[in-house]
Amino acid sequence: MTTWRDSLNAGVVIPACPLALNDNGSWSERHQRALLRYYVAAGAGGLAIGVHTTQFEIRNPKHGLYEPVLRSAAELLDKAPPDRPFVRIAGICGRTQQAVAEAQTAADLGYHCGLLNLSALQDDDDDALIAHCKSVGDAIPIFGFYLHPGAGGRLLSYQFWRRLCELPTLTAIKVAAFNRYQTWDVMRAVIESGRDDVAMYTGNDDNIIADLLTPFEYQGVTRRFVGGLLGQWAVWTKAAVEMLDEIRAIREQSSIPTEWLSKNMALTDANAVIFDAGNNFAGCIPGVNELLRRQGLLPSTRCLDPAEVLSPGQVEELDRVCSAYQFLRDEDFVAENVAEWLS
Repeated sequence: MTTWRDSLNAGVVIPACPLALNDNGSWSERHQRALLRYYVAAGAGGLAIGVHTTQFEIRNPKHGLYEPVLRSAAELLDKAPPDRPFVRIAGICGRTQQAVAEAQTAADLGYHCGLLNLSALQDDDDDALIAHCKSVGDAIPIFGFYLHPGAGGRLLSYQFWRRLCELPTLTAIKVAAFNRYQTWDVMRAVIESGRDDVAMYTGNDDNIIADLLTPFEYQGVTRRFVGGLLGQWAVWTKAAVEMLDEIRAIREQSSIPTEWLSKNMALTDANAVIFDAGNNFAGCIPGVNELLRRQGLLPSTRCLDPAEVLSPGQVEELDRVCSAYQFLRDEDFVAENVAEWLS
């Protein structure tokens, strides 16, 4: 019987799920559930929720949305489970007391692992970071996470990643450093650890296709990113699933068609606009929300912080990349099914 771990290790598309808010800032559970139905129907192999794209502010007591959002997604999956193993990943944040509490909440709701965000430990040394990871791992299996500093993350050393690989509760790692040097630090640490049971996932939204095509070779050992856990894959998800299937079919070949280098840059261009890279990612979450709003999957682009909005010129740039890169999109698929997902 295929398990969620088998699915995770084989490599799947995992969208980082946005938060569905109405124009007035209230949570739309109806649209939140429609998003999940969309991801399942599109062929995604899992879901990450309570993460950056879901907005870290859901943990703020004045919103109190962390547990309700995770519970809503879990209940939907319990009532109408996909016809394949589907990996449930919960975002875990905060210092140790908060992180352990979130991990326990997620475990109680049936989540398989926790994407462990270390942003709250900006000044802690490696000993403190590893102790923190051990504590969280006692509550839920760990999905390690190198978050880009521009999105609130911190620099993490090769030594940290090498030590993290010694924790038996480590099940996967998402690398979202947006940096080749730091990406290699993580991959080398995993290779040198000898762990072949840690699933590697790209979170480098600026280099998705190249990451998935690259064999990382070191001292006679080769590892790959088997899939992606990405904010970019929160939109146009069916096209992303089809793309990953194509990549699987060609990456074992002796030569990779050069057209995939062009596709990589097209996706990077689109992501730069969606994530608002030119404005230091200020419009990242609104950019994702805007594309989903256009498809009818979200009621608005609204964020919990009303000041977090699309940047000047971002709408026009979204129009540009949508027109330029039709092959990245799944508009027809969504249009055919969105009414059913919202019902």
